[in-house]
Amino acid sequence: MHSRSLLRHHGDAEVGDGLVDFAVNVQGTAPPRWLRERLADTLNHLGGYPSAAADLRAREAVARRHGRTPDEVLLLAGGAEGFAMLPRLRPRLAAVVHPSFTEPEWALREADVDVAQVILPPPYELDPGLVPESADMVVIGNPTNPTSVLHPREELLALRRPGRILVVDEAFADAVEGEAQSVAADALPDVLVLRSLTKTWALAGLRCGYALGSPEVLATLAHGRAHWPVGTLQLEAITACSEPDAVAEAAAKASCIADDRDAMVDRLRKLGIVVRTPAHAPFLLLQVPSAADVRERLRSEGIAVRRCDTFPGLAPDHLRVAVRGPEYVDVLIDAFERVL
Repeated sequence: MHSRSLLRHHGDAEVGDGLVDFAVNVQGTAPPRWLRERLADTLNHLGGYPSAAADLRAREAVARRHGRTPDEVLLLAGGAEGFAMLPRLRPRLAAVVHPSFTEPEWALREADVDVAQVILPPPYELDPGLVPESADMVVIGNPTNPTSVLHPREELLALRRPGRILVVDEAFADAVEGEAQSVAADALPDVLVLRSLTKTWALAGLRCGYALGSPEVLATLAHGRAHWPVGTLQLEAITACSEPDAVAEAAAKASCIADDRDAMVDRLRKLGIVVRTPAHAPFLLLQVPSAADVRERLRSEGIAVRRCDTFPGLAPDHLRVAVRGPEYVDVLIDAFERVL
């Protein structure tokens, strides 16, 4: 069992001034120009409180994007806020499928919810039989961070049970070609989907995301929430990133990510590094001997990569690297050649 402090470790802790960042999975250092201009225009409205009309516009945009209705959309200050809300559903036993993003388990444990860690052995593919039948909440990432595994939607939905809520973390789904295996469009009363706009649109500092689920589940999540929980800039960003042109741009990015990922896999394997495939997310899970030492040596070479011993189910010899373009990968490969 990992300590709670390790569950709270995230890739941004690996990044420092002057380091080439392969530790954080955000695409780029700032939003694209058109989005920055939309947000800049919105600054003129910050003197007023976030309006109900702007909230509705954002929910309508998200609903159209996923074929849902606005009352099936809950806007969030980042996907992480959705994880913090999960205890409000009052699960008796929450099964968290690992290796995966650890923030959901941390939030549940902080609220004194009983948690069962469901550890998937390599190659980290979903085995529904490992999930306790008594669990009335199951949390799983798809695609999964940090393994880059994409679970078939049929297997995900096979986790449904009477009296159970299935929570699917789709933070990286828009970086998957065709958003394959997503359940975001499935209007099922017992399935809650969490989405983030942080990664594809370089909005980590603005905290933008949303939940998709039944109106009843979303109302329970939002019960007792602070007034104006999502700011005017966040509402504008969510609206903008859910419009058809932005969805098409994200799809094109996903195709580029897939090409860059395939090229990275080939180059890393030529160095003798074990890379977990098939990979479907904008990051790769590596296996290298003495990974902690290698990570520190890479850091001395100006490269930040993500340690993976903080993920339940992963051994200390794993590292995660973000998918980057060829010019950045050149730097990574050169550094690996020096330190291995």
